[in-house]
Amino acid sequence: MIWCLLLLSALVWGYLIIAHGQFWRCDQRLDADHDTVYIAPRTWPRVVALVPARNEADVIEQSVKSLLDQDYAGRLDIVVTDDASEDGTGAVLERLNDDGRFSVVSGAGPAPGWSGKLYALEQARAHADSNLPKPDYYWLTDADIAHDKGACTRLVTQAENGFHDMVSVMVRLQDRGFWPGLLIPAFVFFFQMLYPFRLIKDRGSKIAGAAGGCVLIHRQALDRIGGFASLKGALIDDCTLAARVKKSGGRIWLGLSRTQYSIRPYNGLKDIWRMVARTAYTQLKYSPLRLLGSCIGMVLVFLVAPIAVIVAMATASPVLCLAALLLWGLVALAYWPMIRWFDRPGEEAFLLPFAAAIYTVMTIDSAYRHWQGQGGAWKGRHQAGLDGKQG
Repeated sequence: MIWCLLLLSALVWGYLIIAHGQFWRCDQRLDADHDTVYIAPRTWPRVVALVPARNEADVIEQSVKSLLDQDYAGRLDIVVTDDASEDGTGAVLERLNDDGRFSVVSGAGPAPGWSGKLYALEQARAHADSNLPKPDYYWLTDADIAHDKGACTRLVTQAENGFHDMVSVMVRLQDRGFWPGLLIPAFVFFFQMLYPFRLIKDRGSKIAGAAGGCVLIHRQALDRIGGFASLKGALIDDCTLAARVKKSGGRIWLGLSRTQYSIRPYNGLKDIWRMVARTAYTQLKYSPLRLLGSCIGMVLVFLVAPIAVIVAMATASPVLCLAALLLWGLVALAYWPMIRWFDRPGEEAFLLPFAAAIYTVMTIDSAYRHWQGQGGAWKGRHQAGLDGKQG
């Protein structure tokens, strides 16, 4: 039995490495550390940055300052929605904006049927459309993300040079500490497995994905899909947006960035667990069968090799042990580019199965929370009931 599982796992990994969009290469990059030749547009498009902020007092100053410090040659306006924050976010924004360099919208919380983030974006967009020159692009960026000075310029040139309706980057997430170091690189790796970046930009592929922390979208593309209202109940709003844009005929692109990064640290396992459990079951479309298939798949793809090593040691089978170690090495080899992208020690690539085991338990917990009516809790709000799926 163990030999059959080992062979099946090896066949799956052979497919993933050879024929699954080369997801493991980490070669879709958009940051100041990556040499890319761009052709500057004749006229720089107008951009409006839309920032949804709820209870972000500890990070909002650094985030907004990074937007104000952009060296973008065109017009860049900034609109921040203070989404009924309870921690003094509004006071921080008022202090930052004493010279009126950006706009602040006082949000009153989401309207019925809307997720908080999307309604905050909708309010920011409505303010921009009513009070600012009509933009060519909206730049959607979270309030806990900091950007290097050239970020807006790179996003726009990537969109203009590639004729993309939407450009998104997976910013560098904080990986300091034991649990973040173990789980955050694995999180990005699993995301790449689900949404291979090369296939996302391929117009012939139906795969669409985005990273909601940083998205540049053409105004006409957003209008074409019905604006934020067409997404209003989506908990996984970034990938839903990407899917709608691509389905409407738009071109999308997603890559990695090391010079745009999350400011907020993960305080141990609890923070990461909460992040994953919030939407993991949503990703599975609230299906018990998908949950079962996902758990079986995680075991087959990531856990068979270490299990086989244990079985081989228990049965004193050196041939089985060698075969299992070779498969484990293949898994580590696929994971190694992501480990290096995070500047972590190469030997940590062998820890991927252990991270996978934890993510499997997180996914089961996400389903349990949904069944208990506690799915989608975020920023102090319970968002069950959205999409007509929960509650």
